[in-house]
Amino acid sequence: MTVKNVALIGNPNVGKSTVFNGLTGLSQHTGNWPGKTVSLASGTYVHRGRTFSLIDLPGIYSLMANSPEEAVTVDYLYTQKPDVIVVVADATCLERNLNLALQVSEFFCNVVLCINLLDEAKKKGIKIDLKSLSGLIGIPVIGVVARSKKNLDNLKEQVFEAAQVLAGPPCVPQDFSEEKILGSVDRAGTIYGACVRLERENYNVSDRVIDDIVTSKALGYPIMLLLLGLIFWLTLKGANYISDYLHIILFGLQDRLLVMLTFLDAPLVFIDVLLNGVYQTVAWVVSVMLPPMAIFFPLFTLLEDSGYLPRVAFNMDRCFRRAGAHGKQVLTMCMGFGCNACAVMNCRIIDSPRERLLATLTNNFVPCNGRFPTLIALIGMFFAGIAAGPLQNIVAVSLLLGFILLGVFFTLLLSKILSMSLLKGLPSSFALELPPYRRPQFGKVIIRSLLDRTIFVLGRAVVVAAPAGLIIWFLANTYAGDTALLHILTGSLDPFARLFGLDGVILMAFILGFPANEIVVPIIIMTYMATGSIDSLDTFQLKALLTDNGWSTTTALCTLLFCLLHFPCGTTCLTIKKETASFKWTAAAFLIPTLCGFFVCFLVAHTLYFFLP
Repeated sequence: MTVKNVALIGNPNVGKSTVFNGLTGLSQHTGNWPGKTVSLASGTYVHRGRTFSLIDLPGIYSLMANSPEEAVTVDYLYTQKPDVIVVVADATCLERNLNLALQVSEFFCNVVLCINLLDEAKKKGIKIDLKSLSGLIGIPVIGVVARSKKNLDNLKEQVFEAAQVLAGPPCVPQDFSEEKILGSVDRAGTIYGACVRLERENYNVSDRVIDDIVTSKALGYPIMLLLLGLIFWLTLKGANYISDYLHIILFGLQDRLLVMLTFLDAPLVFIDVLLNGVYQTVAWVVSVMLPPMAIFFPLFTLLEDSGYLPRVAFNMDRCFRRAGAHGKQVLTMCMGFGCNACAVMNCRIIDSPRERLLATLTNNFVPCNGRFPTLIALIGMFFAGIAAGPLQNIVAVSLLLGFILLGVFFTLLLSKILSMSLLKGLPSSFALELPPYRRPQFGKVIIRSLLDRTIFVLGRAVVVAAPAGLIIWFLANTYAGDTALLHILTGSLDPFARLFGLDGVILMAFILGFPANEIVVPIIIMTYMATGSIDSLDTFQLKALLTDNGWSTTTALCTLLFCLLHFPCGTTCLTIKKETASFKWTAAAFLIPTLCGFFVCFLVAHTLYFFLP
């Protein structure tokens, strides 16, 4: 049976991805900010025995394309000629959305208007006469609540009916007419006035009042820092307890595995490799990484889902314009807290090629999920103890927030330097729609962030950690004369590393951690333990292990700085190569943060040597 192609389009931030997920059952990540979809996502569903292929296209305001994303959508509609076009509109701002629906229905056949977020409209007192709207606009209209999958079956049925029209000759899109496109604006206003009734004229006054506060020059930045600090405090507070429990469970399981393998008479070498090499590294990755990610990601996703992040971009636009960059870069930086590779890919939301490249080259200054556990662990062990009692968490949060701000500072600094040298140019104008505030769906947000982000990232880390543990075991147990290869390698790096407040083990861990930042700390631990007899470590034992191997406050601080400012991981580098199609810019993205890291560590180390041991 012939598969029918269905194109899903709409203004940014109308819930296209949510409709897409509801129809196909896939888990495309959704977020409450404009420009979320920057590439084509496809999926299928079956209705009444017929298969439909659904394409989620980038957000678009008009058929007169003004950005690369809009050009992608228009080109797809005109060249691929989908069998049915579903225009998704936001019920809370229908007049603006109707403009696009009228344009599409004017130039294309078999168009269905899907009005999403009817629940939000009801809360705001917005009444929409769907039947009258359908008659006036001349296409089928279906109202849905995509988040709860309400009326999606009716949408499937309407798409099915629209597809039946294709029994005759194929539908050929009309050529675009600028006059008709511009005329749709006035018509949209007329239709909106005839079909929409507002029970409260000031239905959005609360949003505007909140915006006056969170985007003000006086309070915008303090509120932003307080919210981020609150997220970090909750992460630090909860991660320590969970990490301790996981540590006990996982290393207790190691003892049971030892008993089982001994009972099975497994070779001693196999037991040593499996438990002291592979398993121990994986156990450390899970116990250290999982707790902060399981807390941070849901909290950050709630902030994202509420619609606050575009306000952060609005507030930060002034800073980025002064640096020759674009305000939308803030959104890509926020994505970088999850994964720098994903953030690089989403730099496509920036229209200007110059500013998009600036965002790509500097994104690594935002610590990803693989670096957060390292920052949290070292701050807690070496610096939070300067205060007693409840103040410890406050100090830890302040220091972590300080490192984040340092990353932002380097992002702005390097953007300014690049915009005055390799990437000269003036910043383009910044226009960003501020979406309405929405109450996050707490249950779905938590589950989605745990499955889509936490578990996914943790799984990737485990896949990389297992062979890393094997490599460390091999190097520690393979000798050249009386010296293990591990000691030879770390010893050769040691003189160079100490110039920057590090040691050979730390520097080798960052090098071997190139596939994934998550395994840097486990590699350090496994390397130090290669000459010891410690089977498991809690937080206090870990600090003792590090200090016994020469760590000082200066070492910890320089390791934190290098963790923040070093080269991107392998996945991010591959993504940069794909996005820029240039080895030159990929090399630049690798070298820029790395040179910054060495430079800052050198200055800090040689300054602190005069004051600290």
